Amino acid sequence: MYDIIIIGAGVSGLGAAIYAGRVQMKTLVIGEPVGGTISLTNDIGNYPGFKHITGLDLAEKIKEHAKEYGTEIIERKATKVEKGKDYFNVFAGKDKFTAKTILFTTGTEWKKLEVPGEKEFAGKGVHYCALCDGAFYKDKIIGLVGGSDSAAKEALLLAEYGKKVYIIYRKEKIRAEPINLKRIMENKKIEIINNTNIIEIKGDKFVRSVVFDKAYKGSKEFRLDGLFIEIGRVPLVDLAKGIGVKVNEKNEIIVDREFNTNVKGIFAAGDVVDTKFKQAITAVAGGVTAAYSAYHYIRQDSIAHT
Repeated sequence: MYDIIIIGAGVSGLGAAIYAGRVQMKTLVIGEPVGGTISLTNDIGNYPGFKHITGLDLAEKIKEHAKEYGTEIIERKATKVEKGKDYFNVFAGKDKFTAKTILFTTGTEWKKLEVPGEKEFAGKGVHYCALCDGAFYKDKIIGLVGGSDSAAKEALLLAEYGKKVYIIYRKEKIRAEPINLKRIMENKKIEIINNTNIIEIKGDKFVRSVVFDKAYKGSKEFRLDGLFIEIGRVPLVDLAKGIGVKVNEKNEIIVDREFNTNVKGIFAAGDVVDTKFKQAITAVAGGVTAAYSAYHYIRQDSIAHT
């Protein structure tokens, strides 16, 4: 019987494990890959205490810190969660683990273009976070796929680094908020390619070009040094919803300020929850708060039964 099982092995879950361990909760982390999506980031310059660190190194440091407190980590995918009377069962394939509380830090996954070359060049010219990876493209030609306000913000940030930024959007007009649309239109570095889809990403060791579904300036192949994709994110909530955890219209888990869900004994933190600002540091902070809430939940439950 564990005190807490943390489902999701990104920095939010690993950060939570540190604090769960510090208050001597028997802790298990289940997830793959250990480190989560931040492990794909080559350089992080906005995490306190590190001027520059790779996502992989940051995740590794937090993981090793968690293990200092006896945290068990299983690099596998949790496949099912069951709710008992005063406990929860978590399955990873045929194996079953039982805990008094559950913390979901399952995060999100980026929506993919699902075109040839996307997977092959992930982290080698194909990226999903301008704040994480935009600085690598100083004075380079950058493409950005998407037409939302989030895409517009990403393009404005990329324009601070790149020589030229092309917004590639499948519809007639991007859907940015008026102030951001104005900024886009006034920025001489940014150009919008409307009514166009990318059907292939090409390169050698790194991205060198993309192929459009129709000609632009006389050619379907278009040279780029890097491509950022901002077409939305998908919260990984199926396991949580399966035991009655409520989500909002964006399919994000609804939590209160202490990161409680609507189900007693179930907590959630990180990118999977309904917070507006999603960064590694806020994910870790949320995980820590959730672990602390789980600790107090167990203590109060123990007092009630004595």
